[in-house]
Amino acid sequence: MPKKLAPDLADRLEVEIRRHPDGIGATPLSRAFAREASPRSLARLLARLARLNRILVQGKGRASRYLPVQAVRGSLKETLGDVTLRAEGEVYVPLSSEAEMLRGWVRRPISQRRPVGYDRALLENYRPNETFYLNDADWRARLQEVGRTPFARRPAGTYARDILNRLLIDLSWASSRLEGNTYTRLDTANLIEHGRASEGKDRRETQMILNHKQAIEFLIEQAQDIGFNMYTFMNLHALLSENLLPDPVASGRLRERVVEIGGTAYRPLGVPQQIEEFFRIILDKAGAIRDPFEQSFFLMVHIPYLQPFEDVNKRVSRLAANIPFIRNNLCPLSFVDVPERAYVEGTLAVYEHARVDLLREVFTWAYERSCEQFKAVAGSVPEPDPFRLKYRAELAQTVAELVRSGAATEPGAVRPLAANLVPEEDRPRFVKMVLIELRHLHEGNIARYRLRLAEFRAWRERQRSG
Repeated sequence: MPKKLAPDLADRLEVEIRRHPDGIGATPLSRAFAREASPRSLARLLARLARLNRILVQGKGRASRYLPVQAVRGSLKETLGDVTLRAEGEVYVPLSSEAEMLRGWVRRPISQRRPVGYDRALLENYRPNETFYLNDADWRARLQEVGRTPFARRPAGTYARDILNRLLIDLSWASSRLEGNTYTRLDTANLIEHGRASEGKDRRETQMILNHKQAIEFLIEQAQDIGFNMYTFMNLHALLSENLLPDPVASGRLRERVVEIGGTAYRPLGVPQQIEEFFRIILDKAGAIRDPFEQSFFLMVHIPYLQPFEDVNKRVSRLAANIPFIRNNLCPLSFVDVPERAYVEGTLAVYEHARVDLLREVFTWAYERSCEQFKAVAGSVPEPDPFRLKYRAELAQTVAELVRSGAATEPGAVRPLAANLVPEEDRPRFVKMVLIELRHLHEGNIARYRLRLAEFRAWRERQRSG
């Protein structure tokens, strides 16, 4: 009987390959995973990862080497007579000549880059639905085609909820990685799904991942209410910055002091009244844009450029860029496999030259890549439980009340609450569902029930002592 493969084996294979930037052969991989899969099963799994573009393969047969997508380097060797020429190049997204030029500019030593401040004309000259940063109509049509899902006519947020677990892991991991977070995708999955923090990691990294999870859940749970307004963006910043700012009072508030950004000659705007004025203009113009892809990219350009918050601006922009996709049931933008250097340099080109060409090509490549990822796993995503969907609000309310009251995990504690919320014929199943939720409650999922960490820990201690 063939050996049953562990469900997370593909993820662990990918993590192992990422540990070898120059590639690893099939033989050492077979040795590393000998107890878990036969060489033939491992080969099939590696082929599947390659088809999903999660790894790259060089060579064929026994000579194959497997490389992480972000670490692949191209090489060229030519022999001319007695002279051998070698060249190597980094992995980047495909670039136009304009984007190539911008990349060259932002790669110059910082001492050779002219100090610049905020150019208000970039925002003021933008006319929604007349100006287009994604300036090729065919390009926008292509994005619309690759981002389309079967949920187009369903209520806002339906598709995001359908792929919720995958989205929470991919976007939390990839967005955090762009901030230098060293959690692997598997570490992130363990934290989000099981509440297990990775050993040896800085607490700030763990906090960053959990903050992303909570912020993504906020956007999806309130998909029909969020928008381009102060409420949405202040709360998004508060969730993403929780427990990460030197001054906790700055969380969820526009900044009132001067900030500097390392590694750039750009100096953001420093006058609080102007920061608020321009931030409100950004939100108004974003809200007026009809095309969801232009809307998304507009936010990725202008929020980091203005730096409206003391910190966490790029994280806000990456999650806010998903608001149009969540609301329109399009594939979300996860930033998976985006080369960090390409993203940083695209942002620097906006900072120092008020030019969007380089960031635009990073954005469009990243979006198509995200769609490939989500659609590749669409067949493996189970259909949402209709019963749970029907009583989602009642489930959250009941779990929260039981935890806050310190109730025991037993049917007798649940039934009185269920009697006021659920029809009699559905109560037995509802009670069972609540008990399952309580048994699997942990620090990584309490945000679903709007519970504070202190409330959960007090309830957990009472369960243990009782």
